[in-house]
Amino acid sequence: MAIFSRRPDSGRSTRSRLSPITRRRMKVFRQQRRAWWSLWLFAILFAISLGAELVANDKPLVIHYQQQWYFPLLQEYSDTEFGGFLPTPADYRDDFTREAIEENGWALWPLIPFTYDTLDMHLDHPAPSPPDGTHWLGTDDQGRDVLARVIYGFRISMIFALALTAGSLILGVMAGGIQGYFGGKIDLIGQRFIEIWSGLPVLFLLIILASLVQPNIWWLLGIMLLFSWLGLVDIVRAEFLRARNLEYVRAAKAMGLPSRLIMWRHVLPNAMVATLTFVPFLFTGAITTLTALDFLGFGLPPGSPSLGELVAQGKNNLQAPWLGITAFATLGVMLSLLVFIGEGIRDAFDPRHVQQGPTQISPGSIAPDHAQQIAKGGDGHVR
Repeated sequence: MAIFSRRPDSGRSTRSRLSPITRRRMKVFRQQRRAWWSLWLFAILFAISLGAELVANDKPLVIHYQQQWYFPLLQEYSDTEFGGFLPTPADYRDDFTREAIEENGWALWPLIPFTYDTLDMHLDHPAPSPPDGTHWLGTDDQGRDVLARVIYGFRISMIFALALTAGSLILGVMAGGIQGYFGGKIDLIGQRFIEIWSGLPVLFLLIILASLVQPNIWWLLGIMLLFSWLGLVDIVRAEFLRARNLEYVRAAKAMGLPSRLIMWRHVLPNAMVATLTFVPFLFTGAITTLTALDFLGFGLPPGSPSLGELVAQGKNNLQAPWLGITAFATLGVMLSLLVFIGEGIRDAFDPRHVQQGPTQISPGSIAPDHAQQIAKGGDGHVR
């Protein structure tokens, strides 16, 4: 008789490897339909913005010219490659270049044939021009396509907010964890420093520092990171203060486990439950702060695709209402989606949240005699 050894199931799903509490949180989040669909919509919009060069660009994606293939997004070609006379970079929007390509081949253009800084010299109306078949959301006062600037500005805002949130999370958790776990003089000195640091006028300091140097996205990120982590310290500190006297932490100390391992393995996972519920709101705060700085002229360098600059365009050009409407709709949709996602994360990590469904029974909804019957298994015998 042949004996076969059973091999472990290598195709086991990822869901089976998750802990029960993680599966419960994912289930609760999916039950929040508003948060679930907001997450999908936000992911789609963010994915489109990450591939902005493939969606909005003033260069063709692919060119087939005289039996040769060209990829302008990956390599820069000179004007002489397409029948020109000057060794300058090819201008694919030039009439001569476009006619030469059409006569000797073809070109595949993006859906929006403009990038964020493309100046359209063939407008039918003075800039800012209203929406039409060429510019779906119109142009700004410099003749640049508004939709292209929205896509690129959305990407910059998201990447900036993600980097700022990640940096704030690291600094806030470290500062709050050290204060809460060790307490004593470390906690006292840390609290006094945070009280002084948080009392500084953040917006005025950002404006002063941004006016001293040439602003760019990394310089703004560093300046805002000096203050954005303060909101997480109190939450993490309170969780560490509560958890450091629990029995499993005291047992780990008695076993001689180093403090850094106790904080990392035992205290931090519990503290992150309350911390993660605050992260989406920190994310939205980063977006609004960057928008405010760009609106005031102390944000990104001039010409950069920015939602705050679009708001300023709407304020300065009241005769072009599509600029203000586009800025308001973009910021409103973006922040609303993030708030809905944050509410779903909050409910998912809330241990008091009761799942909805036919199999979920609230203990308080069972009558005493019926509860006894369930405990006995329905046949009068205790199981």
